[in-house]
Amino acid sequence: MSRVLIAGESWVTQSTHIKGVDSFTTSSYVVGVEPLRRALESRGHQVRHLPAHLVPAQFPADADALAAYDVVVLSDIGANSLQLAPEVFERAVPGADRLGALRGWVGDGGGLLMVGGYLSFTGFEAKAAFRNTVLHEVLPVELLPEDDRVELPAGACAAVTAADHPALGGVTGEWPPLLGYNRVLPRPGTEVLATLGSDPLVAVAPYGSGRSAVFTSDCSPHWAPTPFCEEWDGYARVFGGLVEWLAR
Repeated sequence: MSRVLIAGESWVTQSTHIKGVDSFTTSSYVVGVEPLRRALESRGHQVRHLPAHLVPAQFPADADALAAYDVVVLSDIGANSLQLAPEVFERAVPGADRLGALRGWVGDGGGLLMVGGYLSFTGFEAKAAFRNTVLHEVLPVELLPEDDRVELPAGACAAVTAADHPALGGVTGEWPPLLGYNRVLPRPGTEVLATLGSDPLVAVAPYGSGRSAVFTSDCSPHWAPTPFCEEWDGYARVFGGLVEWLAR
Protein backbone atom coordinates (compact mmCIF):
# COMPACT_ATOMS: atom_id res chain seq x y z
CA MET A 1 0.00 0.00 0.00
CA SER A 2 1.24 3.47 -0.91
CA ARG A 3 0.23 6.78 0.62
CA VAL A 4 -0.86 9.11 -2.19
CA LEU A 5 -1.61 12.83 -2.13
CA ILE A 6 -3.63 14.12 -5.09
CA ALA A 7 -3.64 17.92 -5.37
CA GLY A 8 -6.11 19.60 -7.73
CA GLU A 9 -8.92 17.99 -9.75
CA SER A 10 -11.69 20.25 -8.48
CA TRP A 11 -13.11 23.57 -9.60
CA VAL A 12 -15.85 26.14 -9.07
CA THR A 13 -18.02 27.13 -12.04
CA GLN A 14 -19.99 30.40 -12.15
CA SER A 15 -22.69 30.92 -14.78
CA THR A 16 -24.56 34.07 -15.75
CA HIS A 17 -28.21 33.60 -16.79
CA ILE A 18 -29.71 36.40 -18.88
CA LYS A 19 -33.50 36.45 -19.29
CA GLY A 20 -34.67 39.53 -21.11
CA VAL A 21 -33.59 42.56 -19.11
CA ASP A 22 -32.86 40.52 -16.00
CA SER A 23 -29.81 38.45 -15.13
CA PHE A 24 -28.53 36.37 -12.22
CA THR A 25 -25.54 34.16 -11.50
CA THR A 26 -25.29 30.63 -10.17
CA SER A 27 -22.24 28.77 -8.86
CA SER A 28 -21.38 25.09 -8.59
CA TYR A 29 -18.53 23.10 -7.12
CA VAL A 30 -17.25 20.12 -9.14
CA VAL A 31 -14.88 17.36 -8.02
CA GLY A 32 -13.19 15.46 -10.85
CA VAL A 33 -10.91 13.22 -8.79
CA GLU A 34 -13.31 10.34 -8.16
CA PRO A 35 -12.30 8.05 -11.08
CA LEU A 36 -8.64 8.33 -10.06
CA ARG A 37 -9.37 7.98 -6.36
CA ARG A 38 -11.50 4.86 -6.92
CA ALA A 39 -8.89 3.32 -9.21
CA LEU A 40 -6.07 3.76 -6.70
CA GLU A 41 -8.11 2.70 -3.69
CA SER A 42 -9.23 -0.43 -5.57
CA ARG A 43 -5.55 -1.43 -5.69
CA GLY A 44 -5.11 -0.90 -1.96
CA HIS A 45 -3.58 2.58 -1.93
CA GLN A 46 -4.38 5.17 0.72
CA VAL A 47 -5.48 8.38 -1.03
CA ARG A 48 -5.83 11.92 0.32
CA HIS A 49 -7.40 14.47 -2.01
CA LEU A 50 -6.48 18.13 -1.53
CA PRO A 51 -9.02 20.14 -3.58
CA ALA A 52 -7.74 22.98 -5.71
CA HIS A 53 -9.18 25.74 -3.51
CA LEU A 54 -7.32 24.35 -0.48
CA VAL A 55 -3.96 23.89 -2.22
CA PRO A 56 -2.69 27.46 -1.62
CA ALA A 57 -3.17 27.17 2.14
CA GLN A 58 -2.64 23.46 2.80
CA PHE A 59 -0.16 21.94 0.34
CA PRO A 60 2.79 20.42 2.25
CA ALA A 61 5.38 23.10 2.86
CA ASP A 62 8.50 21.09 3.64
CA ALA A 63 10.15 17.67 3.63
CA ASP A 64 8.67 16.71 7.00
CA ALA A 65 5.13 17.30 5.74
CA LEU A 66 5.81 15.53 2.45
CA ALA A 67 7.19 12.53 4.35
CA ALA A 68 3.58 11.55 5.10
CA TYR A 69 3.28 10.41 1.46
CA ASP A 70 4.99 8.06 -0.96
CA VAL A 71 3.62 9.68 -4.13
CA VAL A 72 2.36 13.18 -4.89
CA VAL A 73 0.02 13.64 -7.86
CA LEU A 74 -0.48 17.11 -9.35
CA SER A 75 -3.55 17.16 -11.59
CA ASP A 76 -5.01 20.27 -13.22
CA ILE A 77 -3.52 22.63 -10.63
CA GLY A 78 -1.17 25.43 -11.69
CA ALA A 79 2.17 26.45 -10.26
CA ASN A 80 0.74 29.66 -8.78
CA SER A 81 -1.56 27.71 -6.48
CA LEU A 82 1.41 25.86 -5.03
CA GLN A 83 3.71 28.86 -4.85
CA LEU A 84 1.38 31.55 -3.55
CA ALA A 85 0.26 30.72 -0.03
CA PRO A 86 -2.23 33.26 1.40
CA GLU A 87 0.38 34.92 3.61
CA VAL A 88 2.63 35.43 0.59
CA PHE A 89 0.03 36.55 -1.94
CA GLU A 90 -2.31 38.51 0.33
CA ARG A 91 -0.01 39.86 3.04
CA ALA A 92 3.44 39.97 1.37
CA VAL A 93 4.95 37.83 4.14
CA PRO A 94 7.77 35.48 3.06
CA GLY A 95 6.70 31.83 3.22
CA ALA A 96 7.84 28.35 2.30
CA ASP A 97 9.32 27.46 -1.08
CA ARG A 98 6.92 24.58 -1.62
CA LEU A 99 8.00 23.70 -5.14
CA GLY A 100 11.60 23.71 -3.97
CA ALA A 101 10.63 21.42 -1.10
CA LEU A 102 8.81 19.11 -3.52
CA ARG A 103 11.86 19.00 -5.79
CA GLY A 104 14.09 18.10 -2.86
CA TRP A 105 11.67 15.45 -1.62
CA VAL A 106 11.60 13.73 -5.02
CA GLY A 107 15.39 13.90 -5.23
CA ASP A 108 15.59 12.20 -1.84
CA GLY A 109 13.38 9.30 -2.90
CA GLY A 110 9.81 10.52 -3.38
CA GLY A 111 7.57 9.91 -6.38
CA LEU A 112 5.90 12.65 -8.44
CA LEU A 113 3.17 12.21 -11.08
CA MET A 114 1.80 15.11 -13.13
CA VAL A 115 -1.49 14.47 -14.93
CA GLY A 116 -2.57 16.65 -17.82
CA GLY A 117 -5.26 19.30 -17.99
CA TYR A 118 -5.86 22.96 -18.70
CA LEU A 119 -3.77 23.89 -15.64
CA SER A 120 -1.04 21.26 -15.92
CA PHE A 121 2.42 21.48 -17.53
CA THR A 122 2.33 24.85 -19.39
CA GLY A 123 -1.43 24.75 -19.85
CA PHE A 124 -4.18 26.99 -21.16
CA GLU A 125 -2.73 30.35 -22.23
CA ALA A 126 0.48 29.20 -20.47
CA LYS A 127 -1.21 29.83 -17.10
CA ALA A 128 -0.11 26.59 -15.44
CA ALA A 129 3.44 27.95 -15.81
CA PHE A 130 5.46 25.01 -14.45
CA ARG A 131 8.15 25.68 -17.06
CA ASN A 132 9.15 28.75 -15.06
CA THR A 133 9.65 26.86 -11.79
CA VAL A 134 12.22 24.59 -10.18
CA LEU A 135 9.79 21.67 -10.56
CA HIS A 136 10.39 21.71 -14.30
CA GLU A 137 13.73 19.98 -13.88
CA VAL A 138 12.09 17.14 -11.92
CA LEU A 139 9.70 16.18 -14.71
CA PRO A 140 10.80 13.59 -17.29
CA VAL A 141 9.72 15.94 -20.07
CA GLU A 142 10.57 19.40 -21.40
CA LEU A 143 7.64 21.84 -21.32
CA LEU A 144 6.72 24.24 -24.09
CA PRO A 145 6.89 28.01 -23.49
CA GLU A 146 3.43 28.56 -25.02
CA ASP A 147 -0.07 27.12 -24.58
CA ASP A 148 0.62 23.40 -24.96
CA ARG A 149 -2.89 21.97 -25.31
CA VAL A 150 -3.75 19.67 -28.22
CA GLU A 151 -7.51 19.23 -28.60
CA LEU A 152 -8.64 16.00 -30.26
CA PRO A 153 -12.42 16.45 -30.61
CA ALA A 154 -12.74 13.33 -32.80
CA GLY A 155 -10.74 11.27 -30.29
CA ALA A 156 -7.46 9.41 -30.69
CA CYS A 157 -6.12 6.17 -29.21
CA ALA A 158 -2.77 5.84 -27.49
CA ALA A 159 0.03 3.82 -29.04
CA VAL A 160 1.85 1.78 -26.40
CA THR A 161 5.59 1.70 -26.96
CA ALA A 162 6.70 -0.27 -23.88
CA ALA A 163 3.88 -2.62 -22.92
CA ASP A 164 6.04 -4.65 -20.54
CA HIS A 165 7.11 -1.68 -18.40
CA PRO A 166 5.75 -2.10 -14.84
CA ALA A 167 4.53 1.52 -14.77
CA LEU A 168 1.76 0.53 -17.21
CA GLY A 169 0.43 -2.06 -14.78
CA GLY A 170 0.27 -4.91 -17.26
CA VAL A 171 -2.51 -3.35 -19.33
CA THR A 172 -3.20 -5.07 -22.66
CA GLY A 173 -5.26 -4.34 -25.74
CA GLU A 174 -6.35 -1.10 -27.35
CA TRP A 175 -6.91 1.94 -25.16
CA PRO A 176 -10.20 3.89 -25.49
CA PRO A 177 -9.92 7.24 -27.28
CA LEU A 178 -8.81 10.40 -25.49
CA LEU A 179 -9.97 13.90 -26.47
CA GLY A 180 -6.80 15.90 -25.88
CA TYR A 181 -3.49 16.27 -24.06
CA ASN A 182 -0.64 18.64 -23.20
CA ARG A 183 2.21 18.52 -25.71
CA VAL A 184 5.63 17.96 -24.14
CA LEU A 185 9.07 16.84 -25.30
CA PRO A 186 10.99 13.90 -23.79
CA ARG A 187 14.32 14.58 -22.11
CA PRO A 188 17.44 12.41 -22.54
CA GLY A 189 17.09 9.34 -20.35
CA THR A 190 13.29 9.46 -20.35
CA GLU A 191 11.36 6.29 -21.11
CA VAL A 192 8.29 7.05 -23.23
CA LEU A 193 5.82 4.25 -22.57
CA ALA A 194 2.85 5.45 -24.64
CA THR A 195 2.21 8.20 -27.17
CA LEU A 196 -0.62 10.16 -28.75
CA GLY A 197 0.47 10.82 -32.30
CA SER A 198 4.20 11.50 -32.03
CA ASP A 199 3.97 13.08 -28.57
CA PRO A 200 4.48 11.46 -25.15
CA LEU A 201 1.36 10.36 -23.29
CA VAL A 202 3.08 8.35 -20.54
CA ALA A 203 6.74 8.98 -19.70
CA VAL A 204 8.89 8.11 -16.69
CA ALA A 205 12.41 8.83 -15.46
CA PRO A 206 14.52 8.78 -12.31
CA TYR A 207 15.29 12.02 -10.52
CA GLY A 208 18.05 11.77 -7.93
CA SER A 209 17.03 8.95 -5.61
CA GLY A 210 13.37 9.36 -6.59
CA ARG A 211 11.20 8.98 -9.65
CA SER A 212 8.89 11.14 -11.72
CA ALA A 213 6.23 10.38 -14.31
CA VAL A 214 3.71 12.15 -16.51
CA PHE A 215 0.36 11.23 -18.00
CA THR A 216 -0.20 14.11 -20.39
CA SER A 217 -3.93 13.62 -20.96
CA ASP A 218 -6.60 13.88 -18.27
CA CYS A 219 -7.76 11.46 -15.58
CA SER A 220 -11.38 12.70 -15.85
CA PRO A 221 -13.58 14.54 -18.41
CA HIS A 222 -13.32 16.30 -20.67
CA TRP A 223 -10.13 14.85 -22.19
CA ALA A 224 -10.75 11.46 -20.56
CA PRO A 225 -14.32 10.52 -21.57
CA THR A 226 -16.46 7.97 -19.76
CA PRO A 227 -15.34 4.95 -21.83
CA PHE A 228 -11.75 5.69 -20.75
CA CYS A 229 -12.07 6.69 -17.10
CA GLU A 230 -15.23 4.82 -16.00
CA GLU A 231 -15.72 1.77 -18.23
CA TRP A 232 -12.21 0.60 -19.16
CA ASP A 233 -10.58 -1.83 -16.74
CA GLY A 234 -7.18 -0.67 -17.98
CA TYR A 235 -7.64 2.72 -16.32
CA ALA A 236 -6.90 1.34 -12.85
CA ARG A 237 -4.02 -0.71 -14.23
CA VAL A 238 -2.33 2.29 -15.84
CA PHE A 239 -2.70 4.73 -12.94
CA GLY A 240 -2.12 2.00 -10.36
CA GLY A 241 1.00 0.92 -12.25
CA LEU A 242 2.32 4.47 -12.35
CA VAL A 243 1.81 5.01 -8.62
CA GLU A 244 3.33 1.63 -7.75
CA TRP A 245 6.36 2.27 -9.97
CA LEU A 246 6.83 5.71 -8.43
CA ALA A 247 6.55 4.30 -4.89
CA ARG A 248 8.83 1.36 -5.75
